[in-house]
Amino acid sequence: MNEALQRAMVGMSSKDPEVRMTSATEIHHIGRALADHAVFPWWEDPELFSLLQGGSPVVTVGLAVTPERFERIREACGLPRLADVPPDQDAREFELHLPGGLSMDVLTSKDLAGNGAIAKFLQKFGEGVQQVEFRCKDVDRATQILQQKFSLNPVYPATRAGADGTRINFFLLSAPSASKVLVELYEPAPRLD
Repeated sequence: MNEALQRAMVGMSSKDPEVRMTSATEIHHIGRALADHAVFPWWEDPELFSLLQGGSPVVTVGLAVTPERFERIREACGLPRLADVPPDQDAREFELHLPGGLSMDVLTSKDLAGNGAIAKFLQKFGEGVQQVEFRCKDVDRATQILQQKFSLNPVYPATRAGADGTRINFFLLSAPSASKVLVELYEPAPRLD
C-alpha cells in the first residue's frame, strides 16, 4: 500500500473532523484515479454514457479495512448507520458523504478468515481501496453493453442484490500503477416516497 493511502486511512479515525475529511478526500481521489483510467473508453458509447451519467458520474470509493479500524473510523465519524448487507456477502458497511459530492463506503468482513469478497481482499492485499462504484440507471443494460461492445465479462452472471436494496454487478478492469481495479455498477433501490 502506498504511503499516502496508509496515512489517509490512519487519519480516518482522527478526532479532528478536518483531518478525517482531508483523509477521506485523499482516499477518494486515489480510488477515483484508478477507476477513471479503466473506464475512460466507456464514455465513448452514448448509451453507456447516459446510463452512468458520464458527464457527471456519481462515484463512491469502497475502502476495505480490518474490523478494528472499521470500528475506530465509524466511532470517529459519529456512528453512521450500518448498511443492510445481504448475509451471503459476509460484510459490514457504512457510507460517508463528503463536501463536494464525494462518497465513500467503509467496508470490513464479519469473518477475516472467511470466504466473503472483503475477507478475501484483506487476506490477499491488506487494507486499501477495494472497489470503485458507479451509480447506474440500469445495471442489466449496462452489463449487456459492456459485454457486447467492450468484450468485458461481469464478475456475476446476473445482476444481484447489494447493500440497502441496490442492484449490483462488478467488472475487474486493468488499471495503471495497479494490476486491476474492481468497478461496481449499482442501481439504487427504488424510492417509496
